[in-house]
Amino acid sequence: MDRTAQLIARPTVDTVVYDPTAPPGPPHLRALRSRAVDVLEGNWTGTSTVPSRRLYPHQWSWDSAFIAIGLRHVSPLRAQTELETLLAAQWGDGRIPHIVFNPSVPLDAYFPSPDFWRSSTAGRAAGAPRTVQTSGIVQPPVHALAAWLVHRSDPGLSRARGFLARVYPRLAAWHRYLLHRRDLGGGGLVSVVHPWEQGMDNAPSWDAPLGRVAPAPARSFRRADLDHGAAEDRPTDLDYGRYVRLATEYRDGGYADGGGEFAVEDPAFNALLIASEHALARIARELGATATARHARAERLTAALVERLWDPAEGMFFCRDLRGAAPAANRELRGGVSDSGRSGRDRRPGGALVAERGVSGLVPLLLPGLPREVVGGLVATLRGPHFGLGGATRLVPSYDLLGEAFDPHRYWRGPAWFNTSWLLERGLRLHGEQSVADELRRAALDIADDSDFAEYVDPYTGEACGATGFSWTAALTLDLIHQDQREHQEHQDQRDMSGTGTKGGDLG
Repeated sequence: MDRTAQLIARPTVDTVVYDPTAPPGPPHLRALRSRAVDVLEGNWTGTSTVPSRRLYPHQWSWDSAFIAIGLRHVSPLRAQTELETLLAAQWGDGRIPHIVFNPSVPLDAYFPSPDFWRSSTAGRAAGAPRTVQTSGIVQPPVHALAAWLVHRSDPGLSRARGFLARVYPRLAAWHRYLLHRRDLGGGGLVSVVHPWEQGMDNAPSWDAPLGRVAPAPARSFRRADLDHGAAEDRPTDLDYGRYVRLATEYRDGGYADGGGEFAVEDPAFNALLIASEHALARIARELGATATARHARAERLTAALVERLWDPAEGMFFCRDLRGAAPAANRELRGGVSDSGRSGRDRRPGGALVAERGVSGLVPLLLPGLPREVVGGLVATLRGPHFGLGGATRLVPSYDLLGEAFDPHRYWRGPAWFNTSWLLERGLRLHGEQSVADELRRAALDIADDSDFAEYVDPYTGEACGATGFSWTAALTLDLIHQDQREHQEHQDQRDMSGTGTKGGDLG
């Protein structure tokens, strides 16, 4: 174990909260569950879970949300603590930072480090906390969905601790920040201002928007990620220089939104916000208020998502580059497409659709209330030649198999990730595609087992890439193992929300 791993190792005196007795399913699933629990136990620091001991030695925002979703099956208390720790680092303007730094970790263990972000000084006007160091950008808003699922795993414990009552105001402030500060295109959707915010850092969808950004000089930063991963699997130095330039300018502008060179409406980011708006509605109802306004907001956002980012001819959603010139949308999508419908002839206001098929464009499948033709188009695209689910691939690749930029091993440019496959499994099941969902669930469990809970895998072979013992892979494996329990809770949620009338007002 290296020095960084020693410093973030969990306390030597630690009460293990996991109860692995009577795990569900056949022996191989019980063994897989036990190994997944061991990964999360090994990555626990005492108050939160690191994604990976060596490569990612701090707390990451959307990682913690996915981790809590899995932890709820073995320790609802630890799952609540995971989210509470993250929310304690929330900024005054409502943003939840994408990294909360562990002060025990050496600065050179990860870049960009706290001394790069300078959150407590550069972020003072935005209300950055003074007692903890964080990054200044955000990640996808999975948190309200995670909080609701964690509550449902043990409502008695949640109510006794006042869990939802304490996290709801913070989650509501988080959504207000996104909806009020990040509607940079004026069409109702939220924009990301850095590729790291969307979570799919190196996706080809960012190539065109990033192409306008002058990279920071290579000598001005040192990439710690290459100490733990192969260079051919990671973003290029050129792209990394552009990431650094964007982050530097955002920091030097006091983390104020709206003035940067990079502003993109992303389908997955917005879909997760919509799913979390529905979850906030359920939380509001649990707390004795009405849910009408939040459900209505989620429906408006869904309509805006379809209007601004859906391409019916291609059967998927695309990113919208708000800083891009509209004529850029007229070029053909890579891999060959028809020129019918709106593809290549986008006349919607505000920038241009980005002509790259990424898994982000399939994630909206997890939303209720999508038009039937949208659901049908997404399922057909998922199973068609560009993503090959159930044929060429068993897990969903992060990028178009036929795309010019496809690489089965390079970060978000082809490999399959477990969190996106988990989201799509939920979506398939929600929309009645049970056999496809079952097939995807079996593949995710098998490949998580065979790859030792890899960070991501080759979509064709399942070969492990990146870190192993990766926390969200282990956590989402647990959720898939406990599928029967999960489905029972969600069916109950649907029945509960079908009623009308509540006590109290809307928590907004």
